[in-house]
Amino acid sequence: MNLSRRTILQSAAAAPLLAQAAAAPNAKAKAVIQIWIWGGPAHLDTFDPKPDAGYDYCGAYTKPIATNVDGIRIGEALPELAKQADKFSIIRSMTHGINAHESASYCTQTGRLPGGRIVYPAIGSVVSLKHGYDAGYNGLIPPYVVLTEPQGRFSEAGFLGPRYKPFATGGDPAQNPFAVEGIVAEGITDRRQRERRELLRWLDTFGKRLPGNAQLETYYASKEKAYDLIMGDGAKIFDLSQESDELRERYGRNTFGQSCLAARRLVEAGVKYITINFKGWDTHKKHFEEMRRKLPQMDAGFATLLSDLSDRGLLDSTIVWWGGEFGRTPKIQWEAPWDGGRGHHGACFSHVLAGGGFKGGQVVGASDAKGVEVAERPVRPWDLIGSIHQQMGVDPASTIPHSDGPVSLVPGEIDGYSTGGRLKELI
Repeated sequence: MNLSRRTILQSAAAAPLLAQAAAAPNAKAKAVIQIWIWGGPAHLDTFDPKPDAGYDYCGAYTKPIATNVDGIRIGEALPELAKQADKFSIIRSMTHGINAHESASYCTQTGRLPGGRIVYPAIGSVVSLKHGYDAGYNGLIPPYVVLTEPQGRFSEAGFLGPRYKPFATGGDPAQNPFAVEGIVAEGITDRRQRERRELLRWLDTFGKRLPGNAQLETYYASKEKAYDLIMGDGAKIFDLSQESDELRERYGRNTFGQSCLAARRLVEAGVKYITINFKGWDTHKKHFEEMRRKLPQMDAGFATLLSDLSDRGLLDSTIVWWGGEFGRTPKIQWEAPWDGGRGHHGACFSHVLAGGGFKGGQVVGASDAKGVEVAERPVRPWDLIGSIHQQMGVDPASTIPHSDGPVSLVPGEIDGYSTGGRLKELI
């Protein structure tokens, strides 16, 4: 069953919701911002530089830079993040061994290996279940939001169903206005929206003949909430013009930078899980040409998000998770037709965690001298996802409902590897 984004919004606005449930007493985090580097970022160019590996591995990036944490160096194209290293920790030993986008995305976001008859939900959908609708979430915006388009590589909600799919905003937050699908319409002014509303009220002769009807009253209450979403506080949440020009410039006047700013506003509005889908990292050809465009945008947006959340007292309760479905091959393919490209690499890659009770200024695990294999402390997607659930106050050993009976939130063992290996170094 496929539902449009507009239908999901309208359903969320119309649902009779309970008062917001209190966070679990052991929860350190209330929300997650996932920066999904769609296509897979190269760990050697970002958070695991290998300057001694030689030109065939380093390419254009041979001079890693020091950070504000002694002993931690990162890629030279990330100077703003280098100033924020005390706020985040790097996992340099992520691994799952999968080199296909769809399967790797599924594994990284669900904590399950692909295959089998059950399609498991992504962590965002599970958070939407555990901390959203079934926990009395009463926010105007749905609890799980994607900026700006869903991946399409797998069904995020899995067996949980369409109610737990993310609301994908569409539009471009770098444009004015940010034309969020179902909320902000391009070319329709606020005045015209109000006039349409008044016209509908004037034409509603049926409702006028049945004052006090319980079913109509429910309908009218739902309609008013939907209008509030379109013309009231819902639209204001996505109105980035309310932010200062100086702050918007710091984030970067591009789709990714302004998505980071929108994510911060969504956290302030109480949204539980926000995914920023940053496309364009599948760099099989001319990798370094693309990195010269992508890395500065990522550096500015990600670093400003961390500092902005921290300045507003939100970082302690907001997990920021950066990474993609895998890394890129450490050895560069200089020959034609790749002309300096990097392929898919699931054997070893990097992810980053910040906020929400996770320690900053740490490095977990290590890759070998050329970044090809994990050398120390392998970390698998289910370890990371279980740790995020733990910081959100949900026992990773708990269950989620399935038609055949409850299934574990995080599996107990996969291919002989225990999934109890939480990121204890960061908690």
